[in-house]
Amino acid sequence: MSRFRTRLTLIFVLLIGISVLTAGIYMASSFKESHIRQLEQNMSREIKLIEQTLVWQRGNDATDMVEYYSSWARKLHESAAARVTFILADGTVVGDSDHNAANMDNHLAREEIAAAHQEGLGSNKRYSDTLKQNMLYVASPVHTPNFEGYIRLAMSLEDVEVSVRELWAYLALGLAALFVVAVLVSYRIAYNLTRPIENMTRVALRFAHMDYKARAQAVGKDEIGQLGSAINAMADSLQIQMTQIREKESRLQTVMEHMINGIVMIDAEGQVALLNRKAEHILGVKSIEWLGRSFQDVHAPHELLHMTAEVLERKLLRHDEITIYYPEERLLDVSVVPIYFTDSEWAGILLVMQDVSEIRRLERMRSEFVANVSHELKTPIAAVKGFAETLMNGAMNDPEIAKTFLQIIHDESERLNRLIGDILELSKIESKRVPLQFSPVHVDSFLEQTVEMLQKEAEKKRIDIHLQAEQDLYVEADEDRFRQIVLNLLSNAINYTPEGGHVKVTAASVQHNEQGEAERIQITIADTGIGIPKKDVPRIFERFYRVDKARSRSSGGTGLGLSIVKHLVESHHGAISVVSELGVGTTFTIELPVLQDMLPPSNAMS
Repeated sequence: MSRFRTRLTLIFVLLIGISVLTAGIYMASSFKESHIRQLEQNMSREIKLIEQTLVWQRGNDATDMVEYYSSWARKLHESAAARVTFILADGTVVGDSDHNAANMDNHLAREEIAAAHQEGLGSNKRYSDTLKQNMLYVASPVHTPNFEGYIRLAMSLEDVEVSVRELWAYLALGLAALFVVAVLVSYRIAYNLTRPIENMTRVALRFAHMDYKARAQAVGKDEIGQLGSAINAMADSLQIQMTQIREKESRLQTVMEHMINGIVMIDAEGQVALLNRKAEHILGVKSIEWLGRSFQDVHAPHELLHMTAEVLERKLLRHDEITIYYPEERLLDVSVVPIYFTDSEWAGILLVMQDVSEIRRLERMRSEFVANVSHELKTPIAAVKGFAETLMNGAMNDPEIAKTFLQIIHDESERLNRLIGDILELSKIESKRVPLQFSPVHVDSFLEQTVEMLQKEAEKKRIDIHLQAEQDLYVEADEDRFRQIVLNLLSNAINYTPEGGHVKVTAASVQHNEQGEAERIQITIADTGIGIPKKDVPRIFERFYRVDKARSRSSGGTGLGLSIVKHLVESHHGAISVVSELGVGTTFTIELPVLQDMLPPSNAMS
């Protein structure tokens, strides 16, 4: 903008300078011409005066005439302050105030003489070779009885030229002063004109950098002021629109980032334009690796590439379930949707992916659970029915056989009762209908009481139970459910440990705050039992899953105990893990927070 201001200032100065210089030249020329015309008029009056006052006489010969008129010419020169020349009608000079007339050339061809002959008065400005300066010549014809010719006066223009030079000097000084004033005034005018434009330019540049808070200084009601007001109105409108756009974009971004479905958008050129966080998680990629690249060039699953190519070709919706194996095996419900800006303007493709692996797993588990429940219920019911039919067919007549069959029917009924009880218990826990009553529990005494409850069962198998608990250790828990957890694990340890084995129960704090107070406790139940094969360890908390089905049935287990334990531990905001080695033993580890969060039990249930 400073260059524009400088150019504008130079234009103003140039215009003013040209105008003043033109006026000065015109004024100097007018002054010179006016001065010369004034001289011509004065010289013309002097010639008329000479013509009326001079005594004209005709000489006897040429020498007498030259002497007579030369004498008068010198006298008139002193009074008129001009060179005086008398010229006969044939051009012969008969008298001159400055030179010998006898030696002068014929003057008939001189311009002033010719003009005087034709117009009655002639004048001419020319350089005099005789006087070596510019001269003004004025001639007038004389018609008397004694003299027929011309009178010519000549005056030097030196005074006129000196006056003109003085005028030019004053004009140059005035022009210089005016030039300085013009520069200052022009710069001020240019500054006043360009300052609001410069301000608007800065505002426009801030607009270009997405800063819509800038405002132009709208001064005055002229066109520039109106332009500034229009820019400010545009800025207000842009700021409102950008605020609305950012709010909508923020809401859309929030929705996209928190969607449970993966979204991938491919534009009309086949490049990836959008990739939300869920899609990154499902596909195991980063958005920076895909955005702006052709979808055919990124490392997308082959099934997705095939579905996308088909939709690009047919422009029709495609829906299918596919299995991907990277970053892990997943079952995806994929919809590939063609999108348009208008009814005919192609916009690209939208991929909507939903991970249905867990849903399918739960469906499979539900089916397996129904099948397992049916199987588990069918076995004792079939046994009860079979032995009852045997008794009805005559076995009741034999007291020993009847007693044996009735004992079996009783045992199977008890087993059926336990199974139904565990199913109902697990159902209530999973449906979050078990209210937990949290209270402080002294861990050491609690474990002693729990071990005491199973001590006789352990003694039958000559199993030694060793308890090692940290003193003054407390935990906030539902005591009944906490006891159910420990009893279940301890009972399993006794059941699956051969005679003469060992079971060790330990409790200690494992995490402390800055004040040294315990934040979490750890309880471990380790046995020297038969152990669990490595391939079965990840599934032992599943419902009805048994490592050794025959052994489980003989021990009276329902296959739901560990599943119940897992849900109860998680309802206490804890975690359970297992480490086992076949033929060596198994260790279950429970970690619980010392203080429960102030949450309703439903939020604590898994």
